[in-house]
Amino acid sequence: MKKIGFIDLFIDEWHANNYPKWIKEFGKNEFAVALSWEEKPMEGRRPLAAWCRDFGVAPAGSIAEVVEQCDAICVLAPSNPEVHERLAELPLKSGKPVYVDKPFAPNGAAARRLFALAAKHHTPLFSSSALRFATELGAAKTALSREKADFVSIRGGGGSFEEYGIHQLEMLVTVMGIGVKRVMACGHGARSRHVLVEYADGRRGTLTWMQPQSFGLAIAGTKQDVILNQLSDFFPNLIKAMLNFFATGEAPIPAAETIEIATALAAAISACQTPDRWLSIAP
Repeated sequence: MKKIGFIDLFIDEWHANNYPKWIKEFGKNEFAVALSWEEKPMEGRRPLAAWCRDFGVAPAGSIAEVVEQCDAICVLAPSNPEVHERLAELPLKSGKPVYVDKPFAPNGAAARRLFALAAKHHTPLFSSSALRFATELGAAKTALSREKADFVSIRGGGGSFEEYGIHQLEMLVTVMGIGVKRVMACGHGARSRHVLVEYADGRRGTLTWMQPQSFGLAIAGTKQDVILNQLSDFFPNLIKAMLNFFATGEAPIPAAETIEIATALAAAISACQTPDRWLSIAP
């Protein structure tokens, strides 16, 4: 039985509350969440001791204790990418597989530092939005495997573009690959965001956020088009990919994609402050 450790800013949050049941379901008695640690409980939510009682997990007194006693580590804090670098420092020096929740990092520089630290200590590292693993998106990629996507239009919702834009950009890079050159925000008002993404080879994609909107995308290939109005099973598929990563130490996503997603997302968020102006992506 491989022991998984959770490290979180505050443990009583949606991902920490749901990942254990999926790990138990898909882990086939080979994985279990064994230890959890939080930096500080959020006011009005369960503190670590109460959360651990509810989930049958042992509370840890430090990040070091999680790293020492567990075989694999999840650095969560899904709403606070700005703390990932700090929370992941010891895990990334351990040589044990580390999954860092989305968004991976607040910008490209932080993303590169995280992967550099992992590489220095031979630590396998993986991060992704769950939407990358939607069953329908995987099928579309297979169908278009011999084509080049010329254009992708992606829509989605969530609490804010700053937090939920990661899901749309992750899907865009999944389909179109790396090579983003510049971004421009074209939307108007606080209740919507529309970002144009241009690649160095001239291909383009769009990200459209409105809070109540469901996720979906349209892909224009060189020979065929694919419309996905439903995306399903992304969290179960993410957990399966995570557990395979913990078992093999092999990340299912190239580091270059994760770094570019972090870079482009930071640029897209900044572009929303100065609409109708191109913002170049630093190489």
